[in-house]
Amino acid sequence: MVLSFCDKAILAPMVRVGTLPMRLLALDYGADIVYCEELVDIKMLQCKRVVNEVLQTVDYVAPTERVIFQTCEKEKDRIVFQMGTADSERALAVAKFIENDVAAIDVNMGCPKEYSTKGGMGAALLSSPEKIEKILKTLVNGISKPVTCKIRILPTLEETVNLAKIIERTGVAAIAVHGRKKEERPQHPVHCDFIKAISEVVSIPVIANGGSQELIREYQDIEAFRSVTAASSVMVARAAMWNPSIFRKEGSLPLEDVMRDYIRHAVKYNNHYTNTKYCLCQMMRDQLESPLGRKLHGTQSTLDICEVFEMSSFYESCQLSQEARKASLNINNQENLEPDDDNEENHDRIQMPVKFERKDYLPQVTPKMFLLEWCRREKLPQPVYCTVQRTLDKFFRSVVTVNEKKYCSTLWDKSKKLAEQAAAIVCLRTLGLPEGKLGEEESILIQKRKRGNQDESADTTGPEEQVKKRLHNNEKFDDSKD
Repeated sequence: MVLSFCDKAILAPMVRVGTLPMRLLALDYGADIVYCEELVDIKMLQCKRVVNEVLQTVDYVAPTERVIFQTCEKEKDRIVFQMGTADSERALAVAKFIENDVAAIDVNMGCPKEYSTKGGMGAALLSSPEKIEKILKTLVNGISKPVTCKIRILPTLEETVNLAKIIERTGVAAIAVHGRKKEERPQHPVHCDFIKAISEVVSIPVIANGGSQELIREYQDIEAFRSVTAASSVMVARAAMWNPSIFRKEGSLPLEDVMRDYIRHAVKYNNHYTNTKYCLCQMMRDQLESPLGRKLHGTQSTLDICEVFEMSSFYESCQLSQEARKASLNINNQENLEPDDDNEENHDRIQMPVKFERKDYLPQVTPKMFLLEWCRREKLPQPVYCTVQRTLDKFFRSVVTVNEKKYCSTLWDKSKKLAEQAAAIVCLRTLGLPEGKLGEEESILIQKRKRGNQDESADTTGPEEQVKKRLHNNEKFDDSKD
């Protein structure tokens, strides 16, 4: 199916915002087409294409293991890949590399920011009509998918119309026009008359852009902006970033509902928490000093974000679902927890889904400390932790070996320290030992008395007291990372 650019409401390309969760959310709310954020040709050519069977996505992964672009079946017929380029051959190489996973290819010729223009890309292309023509013709003749471009207006109406005519002759499927000059910013009025003039002289669809600041507040405003510019379609940027439900014909939703819908997509597709947090902060731009805003500002992981929005159970269910899917697919790659050289199977491990929450434990002690003290008391070798990090989201999982048996949590965690604590908890719970959790004080005392009855000469202080005593005496702990 060839993508049409007539009578469409479109999510604009936005750096750091136009990632998969935001695009899917916009589609959920009624957007017809979604653009990804601008991605530079050189970076894309360094990527490898990976089919992620666990997430059911296609990932373009950089040599650093960072996912540069991620897409899925749901958006395949409506996602436009926006490219930053200043070279026709590189542009074609990227387009051929990615065309089977997207609905169209767009060339960014409008971004005025330095990260784009310094390489001769974005708005820098506006002063090189010959280069524009070469890049677009090369793409149109070289791939089977539609090609579009996005521009800003030039200093005069005549120059802008002439450039639009040059672009039309290249055979592109549509042209998006941001109605501001490259030196103008959102506080400057959008030049609807320039967009209208282009719409009246070219035969290809014109996509009007730039109305968010002053013209677009609700869904009905999208149609009004299209009408005043005589455009075929409308592309919405900041208004959609602030509340993606602007695409709903029935009207926008309350912001907290929208944010929770966004988080669901972010968790489902393992979006990096820094990007998730950034997008949520953009939605809360006027409420960052509210209690909810301050809590969001303090988050350091996807789980933290879910806790702020009372979605921890959703997060846990997604994690368990992904682990189950991974097991059913029998995926044996570096994301699996196989720290031993002999690559032994997971059945030799005792596993349970647990996490270490600092607030739930006694002050100044941890499960790792309790486990270490128990091993010393039982004259066993000290616990050995083997921790791995998965590349997808940089989370950790750890296996602890105690008395030649292995224990681990089935859940991944945001830091190595937390993963090791979770493994220690699994071991302690399996052995029926206290782990230092609040409310366990009576259990610790009972065990202390039992040991005292067994050997009156033994040191009968409980794990917590022993830890404090050793700390007081400045004894060195192998558990010193905590």
